Amino acid sequence: MDPDSVVVVSVTTPPDIASSIAHALVEKRLAACVNIVPTVTSVYRWEDKVEEDQESLLLIKTTAVMFETVSATVRELHPYAVPEIMSTPIEDGYEGYVRWVRDNVGVQEPKDG
Repeated sequence: MDPDSVVVVSVTTPPDIASSIAHALVEKRLAACVNIVPTVTSVYRWEDKVEEDQESLLLIKTTAVMFETVSATVRELHPYAVPEIMSTPIEDGYEGYVRWVRDNVGVQEPKDG
């Protein structure tokens, strides 16, 4: 995969920390945009039991080269032992938006001089 390829990383979180993770990723320029889907119901197996919880879903727009850094940052901020962090490559998209994502990920702030 081309490192400049745009990907969408999905992460489920407890609703009370979704916004703080989203802000951290955008402020650090690890993501151009994070959508927060406020409530999803997750049914999953954990420690040999079927669980059901209300979570928020983050849709993180970033580049393939930033995935590992996004993943590490989410793991630092996330309370789960095994958080969902999955990347989906974008095969096609409106070039203006794709360019905007690339232009806003990993860009350094101008230094005051």
